[in-house]
Amino acid sequence: MQAGALALFAAPLVATSWGLLGIGSNPEDTLPTPAELPFFGTLSSSTVLGAEVIDPFAMLEAIAAAKTFEPEWLLAALPVLIVYGLVRGRAFCGWVCPVNLLLEGVDALRRKLGIEVREAPVPRRAKLWIALSVLALSALAGIPIFESFSPISAVNKGLLIGSVAGAWTLLAIAVAELFWGRRVWCRSLCPLGGFYEALGRVGQLNVRLDRKACVHCDACSKACLADPAILEPVLAGRDVVVRAGDCMACGACVDACPTRALSFALGRAPKPGREEAG
Repeated sequence: MQAGALALFAAPLVATSWGLLGIGSNPEDTLPTPAELPFFGTLSSSTVLGAEVIDPFAMLEAIAAAKTFEPEWLLAALPVLIVYGLVRGRAFCGWVCPVNLLLEGVDALRRKLGIEVREAPVPRRAKLWIALSVLALSALAGIPIFESFSPISAVNKGLLIGSVAGAWTLLAIAVAELFWGRRVWCRSLCPLGGFYEALGRVGQLNVRLDRKACVHCDACSKACLADPAILEPVLAGRDVVVRAGDCMACGACVDACPTRALSFALGRAPKPGREEAG
């Protein structure tokens, strides 16, 4: 899915022969404009069937930086808010974000090299405060701060238009993943992840536990990319679904469970009563 998302954004440039990585075709050639196609853009801003769609966090940064608000900005961000709000905010992190795709490769390399890293060197809630700090700094600086160093731009915009914004951030994230902490950027430092964590609290796609099938082998915790701590309430019997906004709905825990005790379910089931939980 992550590779497919990159291919989707690259397709308009390839289809019109504009080229990737900022490498264009012969300027003397007459070429169709990618923006004229039904879909064109980046993960920050795209055009779908003529309608503008923008990243909601980028919208908040723009509002903070410009110190003004335009209704069309909200209209452009609304489809993204609705989709991820209904599914799960951090489904973007688990299924679309190209940084996660890169870190899966780094994760595999670290395992092959036998390098041990810390599971949680930084509290996962830190990214919420980082997101708020980015908005405050955007207001002070007058520019969208995260867009200037976003590693997502280093992959997505770099592939499409050859942008180098965020390249050093991406390199630092890869080094941190290899030698410091597992998914430390995604779990604890990414401001966009912090924004989607807040949005994910109302998501309707949730991991559900069948306690009768669970053998407490801990395979799900070891597989979790978001943070093993978010599984603790269901494993301890205090809940039946993973409610934490941090859940990426990536399905790693579901795939890892040897007894199929975990599965995806729609809706937020009520928490079990004390008697049931006990």
